Amino acid sequence: MAEKKFEITGTYQEKPDFWKPFTKVLPAPNEVQAKERILTIIGSKHRLARPYIKVETVSEVSGE
Repeated sequence: MAEKKFEITGTYQEKPDFWKPFTKVLPAPNEVQAKERILTIIGSKHRLARPYIKVETVSEVSGE
């Protein structure tokens, strides 16, 4: 099964009162897995627990 591409947007807490926005396009089989992957990537890269990462939208990218 070919993986689709999803665009994920949201914010993560960089400082106690500062939330930084992000937008990323990732391959995944479905929206749930796309959300799971972005939580893993941002959490690992910025050393954050999941409560400090907020996913606002997950949408499939059409084309290409």
